Amino acid sequence: MTRQSVSEGDGPGEAGPARVVVVGATGNVGTSVVRALSDDPAVGSVVGLARRLPRWRPPKTDWQAVDIEPGGGGDLAAIFKGADAVIHLAWKFQPTHHPHETWRTNVLGSLRVFDAVAAARVPVLIHASSVGAYSPGPKDRTVDESWPTHGWPQAAYTREKAYLERVLDAYERAHPRIRVVRMRPAFLFKREAASEQRRIFAGRFFPGGLVRPGLIPVVPDLPGLRFQALHTDDAAAAYLAAVTRPVRGAFNLAADPPLDAAALAGIFDARSVSLPAAPVRAALAAAWRLRLVPASPDLFDAVLRLPLMDSGRARAELNWEPRHTAVEAFEEFLSGLRGGAGMQTAPLAGSAFGSGARSASASGSGAGGGAARARSATAG
Repeated sequence: MTRQSVSEGDGPGEAGPARVVVVGATGNVGTSVVRALSDDPAVGSVVGLARRLPRWRPPKTDWQAVDIEPGGGGDLAAIFKGADAVIHLAWKFQPTHHPHETWRTNVLGSLRVFDAVAAARVPVLIHASSVGAYSPGPKDRTVDESWPTHGWPQAAYTREKAYLERVLDAYERAHPRIRVVRMRPAFLFKREAASEQRRIFAGRFFPGGLVRPGLIPVVPDLPGLRFQALHTDDAAAAYLAAVTRPVRGAFNLAADPPLDAAALAGIFDARSVSLPAAPVRAALAAAWRLRLVPASPDLFDAVLRLPLMDSGRARAELNWEPRHTAVEAFEEFLSGLRGGAGMQTAPLAGSAFGSGARSASASGSGAGGGAARARSATAG
């Protein structure tokens, strides 16, 4: 493949190692993607964009401070110019009480990234979508990438992910020479992201050290409580493959087995008890209104309705296979939660409850891709 073919949207080729820009490079997914890129000989250099520059210094990686929001400053097209691929991971999860703020980063900021990719004539755009983009679906079988992506309209996270799917539908028609890839991962876990995810879903003062087998006697078996998980490093391997392989379109990413009340009870050495969803939701809604927990009841509703995904396309076209089971990924997250694990980036700063970890007050509360002022979401 020649450099001319790269300019027509095929992606990195025989002209030399690729230059890849990662937008939102310091969060859960971003740190794993940067590590995978910097370790691969097909990648010559990585540019990591984040609102707050990290102390972490992986090989072949340069950092730039950028805010992707409209008016955030910085010429994204100039930064992207000459890149072989842009991987867009930045996502702001909070504040759930003010969805117009998340819309400004997640939707308007993404539009700014997409426009800059086109203006800089970058041949490849890889976007972090999510299982959350999918419309409600079955829990007893899996769906492929053709399942409707209308999200769950009540939850800001799923609504924004679904909206960007429609944006990219039009974007692909307007820019046929850009190879657009949409990753739709399940819930993403790794040890280093545990403190960040605790801040997003349970709040910064939740005692993660108590989340251990023997201390949680009961797991509620709620209607619809069956979801998929994936180790973040396994998701990063798929992003790397999408840079180096001439693929387009959407890819589901999930590991086996799906997690339900029985699986969670086994992890916690607890018993599962059947409960209706309504009282659990009511308790969560009350806690959310009182700002005792940051996760909204609307997201709870969405999780109970998410379909199970078939990852066959990723296996076939990306030659992708997760190295960790869903149980292993979740157990690693729990281990990190108990130990206050983190990394030398602002979104992944270790919990104040972990021994030797940085105070949570030094970090924004994110969980997925990282942040160019974007606190990222767990499901990509």
